Amino acid sequence: MIVTFSLLIFHFANAQSLEKLIAIGLANNPEIQKFELQHQIVAEHANETQTLPNTELSVGYFVSEPETKTGPQRFKLSAKQMLPWFGTLTARKNYANSLADAKYEDLVIAKRKLISSISQAYYNLCANQQKQEIFVKNIALLKTYKKLALTSVEVGKASVVDVLRLEMRINDIEQLKQILVQQFLAEQTLLNKLLNRAKELAVELETTLQIPSKELELHSDNLGVHPELLKYDKLYTSVTQSELLNQKDSQPMIGFGLDYINVSKIPNTTFSDNGKDVVMPMMSLSIPIFNKKYQSRSKQNALKQQEIYSEKQERLNKLETLLYRAVKGRVEARISYETQTKNRHQATKAEEILLKNYETGTIDFKDVLDIQELQLKFEVNQIEAIKKYYAMSTVINYLIK
Repeated sequence: MIVTFSLLIFHFANAQSLEKLIAIGLANNPEIQKFELQHQIVAEHANETQTLPNTELSVGYFVSEPETKTGPQRFKLSAKQMLPWFGTLTARKNYANSLADAKYEDLVIAKRKLISSISQAYYNLCANQQKQEIFVKNIALLKTYKKLALTSVEVGKASVVDVLRLEMRINDIEQLKQILVQQFLAEQTLLNKLLNRAKELAVELETTLQIPSKELELHSDNLGVHPELLKYDKLYTSVTQSELLNQKDSQPMIGFGLDYINVSKIPNTTFSDNGKDVVMPMMSLSIPIFNKKYQSRSKQNALKQQEIYSEKQERLNKLETLLYRAVKGRVEARISYETQTKNRHQATKAEEILLKNYETGTIDFKDVLDIQELQLKFEVNQIEAIKKYYAMSTVINYLIK
């Protein structure tokens, strides 16, 4: 699964960073450990099903010893073992194994969801860091403009108001940057908790997100074998095994036993069987004459299978819708990115024109601020488009990888 989900990483400087975090999460996440233990518990139940009913042992003492021809009876020992119908134990084991198989899909689903959550948090951190870098660059650019404005004020070609506008703009961007820092720390805590480690542990980001030039081929047919759907298939199989077990349970049970009666000798009497103990092998048969319980179980199993089929179809429809939206969302992200790129180039050209005007002493710092604000907006929108692209890619990979 780690190798498969690594396909999310496009044009990364170092693709091992995310993979390493995913490996740590799969090894340490308590929810994954919970599902692993639940699967082990259900799997262990198969061993429990291979036991026979308890052997019945009884002891009886004759308070008033009954007299027989061979002597008075003193006490009685009995042992009996019931045996289920042929194949019942195998049916129970198959049913338990089918439940374990269905439970295993919960573990697979949990791992997929964890990988998606780790990837999403990682991409959010990357986007946040890229925004901070843009803000730092813009603050440095505005400070350069401020120096130009101060120079222009000295020669009477700009007003102090222009300088104040630049300072207010710098303060606004600095504020946005500080907010991003806090958001970064919050997202870092989320990622660390997914990895089940200290929340303040720094996450090293060695990548820069970029939208790939070409889309990878999507195999939408893989959606049919998604764990969320395979789980319904295995639940259906478990109900089938439950019905087979129900048919076996409706059969008779055979019992074998032995009675031993201790007999005392008759005094002052001599004959060959005097005081001879009684040993009596026995066989019993338990017949479920009133079998409405088993008939009701058969009907319940049939209805349960219909329910599972409907639930699977419902879930398939939801997953197909989710996949369609994710694919279209990724296309939207690419369109938005390309549009913002064009706008950014145009804003850069406008900025170059304004700076050339400075050589003739006609620079308008209000126009400079407007263009700079547009540049910042386009750059932030670019990063938002990239983040959306990877968010949709995470959903796609959860569904069909």
